[in-house]
Amino acid sequence: MRLDLALAQKFGLSRRSAREAVRSGKVDVDGTAIDEPGHDVTLEARIDFHPDRPRRRRVRTRLSVLHEDGDVIVVDKPAGLLTVPTEAREKDTLWARVLQYLQLRYGGRPYAGIVHRLDKDTSGAVVFARSRDALHALQDRFRTHAIDREYVALVAGTLRERGVFDADLVREPGLRRSVARPGQTGRQAETRYRTLELFPGVSFVSVQPQTGRTHQIRVHFSAAGHPVLGDRVYGNGTSEKAAPRQMLHARRLGFPHPRTGEPLATEAPVPEDFESVLSALRSRKKSGPVRPGRSPKR
Repeated sequence: MRLDLALAQKFGLSRRSAREAVRSGKVDVDGTAIDEPGHDVTLEARIDFHPDRPRRRRVRTRLSVLHEDGDVIVVDKPAGLLTVPTEAREKDTLWARVLQYLQLRYGGRPYAGIVHRLDKDTSGAVVFARSRDALHALQDRFRTHAIDREYVALVAGTLRERGVFDADLVREPGLRRSVARPGQTGRQAETRYRTLELFPGVSFVSVQPQTGRTHQIRVHFSAAGHPVLGDRVYGNGTSEKAAPRQMLHARRLGFPHPRTGEPLATEAPVPEDFESVLSALRSRKKSGPVRPGRSPKR
């Protein structure tokens, strides 16, 4: 049943009043504010109407919101945008856009706690906390890797169906990372992958990092001889020319809600630039199957 219809029936409102109440952010479904009148609700859903709640504003913004409630906001970061400012104090960052969005929508001085980051040229799902309690709960989960994360990537070479990279990582001068060499003490890192589709000289993979080290996915695949296409740092001189930017996208992000404990799952659609490269590979794909390669050396 549509939310506006269910609201009208439960609280004796006209359909017009019910639609306006939903659009104004005055209606919760199972504890989460929903502002789409056509949202489908089950007969078992708990619907709460808060007529005195301040009106929620509609905001035109450069921000793509995947999920929003009073505790967290999950957004889709475009490639080329920093998650947070560097020492250069950049003004246009994902964090700045989230704060602007929240300020325009709710007024006052919004809070957006930084939980994790994506590299500048990586796109996809990023969560910010809307309260300090939520921030601490989410940071603990990311610290212990008790979250569900999936990336998709286009990497050079032909990979086998599944694999694991578990080489320790060390910090190089600047921001670079590398696989630890014999005698070096590095930080433990583990990256699992599954091959989704194969093209001549390129593999489309689903990646699930089991740890959250800086540049982990890019370094592990590069060290195995399969750098991410378009990676201008770890591309080994060839793959960085194969795409307009590094073909790495954080597609899925899930975790227990920091307040309710209920599962929260979000998915960021593959962006146009990634899809364009993928479509070009498919159009050039030769007839006949491309067989997975041998297990990469580690």
